[in-house]
Amino acid sequence: MREKLQEEGGFNTNKSYLKYISALLIFGTNGIVASFIPMGSMEIVFLRTLIGSAFLLAVFLIKREKFQAFQKPGHFSYLMISGAALGAGWMFLYEGYRRLGVGPATLEYYFGPVIVMALAPLVFKEKLVPGKTAGIGAAVLGMALLGETALRQGGFSWGMVCGGMAAVMYAVMVVFSKKAAGIGGLENSLWQLASAFVTVAAFLLINRGFTFFFAPGNILAVLLLGAVNTGVGCWLYFSAVERLPVQSVAVCGYLEPLSALVFSAAFLGERLSPAQLFGAVLILGGAAYGEALGERFPQSFLRFAHWNIHRTPGA
Repeated sequence: MREKLQEEGGFNTNKSYLKYISALLIFGTNGIVASFIPMGSMEIVFLRTLIGSAFLLAVFLIKREKFQAFQKPGHFSYLMISGAALGAGWMFLYEGYRRLGVGPATLEYYFGPVIVMALAPLVFKEKLVPGKTAGIGAAVLGMALLGETALRQGGFSWGMVCGGMAAVMYAVMVVFSKKAAGIGGLENSLWQLASAFVTVAAFLLINRGFTFFFAPGNILAVLLLGAVNTGVGCWLYFSAVERLPVQSVAVCGYLEPLSALVFSAAFLGERLSPAQLFGAVLILGGAAYGEALGERFPQSFLRFAHWNIHRTPGA
């Protein structure tokens, strides 16, 4: 009987890993799919958050889950701020995709977890242990390499600013997600996406209005980004992470940006210079090292630190 339970437990764990890795690989294609949508970054994020929110709401209702957010107004407020930061971050990120390329913009975006680690002593009163300090230092050096290479190749650009601002918004999103820890799982993701949608809709209305061009040929890519890359990806992610060890969730989460680099090279022909590749290793390796060897964050925090709806995650 015990052996049978162990076998079932091992099967469920393997199934959860398969779901988690599938979600990360799906998230890694976000920039690739977006490159086939001839729209501005605001319009793309508007449609992505609209379709993704609708998909997650449908899943939430089908599962007959109950809303907890209204019983915790303080946490709900934090969650709305987190979602607004998510929407703003995605607008910057997708603009970075257009101007810098998927690979470099993704790497800048994944400096976000490093910002959170650096802020942890101030915001969360957590001790900055040597493992985290070393990881932060390596990631900062990696960002310096990326920036120096970009400046040599084309000078300071709006794309670099967008990538950096996406990382800052990522950090804001994670900080307020942790403060809203009383609302978890699929509902947390649903409210974040809904808040992101409202934020992007407001920006779009103020700047351009809702009269944007939507060609029939864009429909497949838009649906793929909204329903699959956001809706299905998030469902796979949240159905897996609660069954996996926290450290595995943290470290394996970096498969997403690594896959984004591979996919951008394979499908878009993007190439990183040796200096940029070394910078990528320092950023991703430093962030992963700091999380693996530093003090452990709560699982609810780690889920959002690596979400790429997205990243996070991201991206």
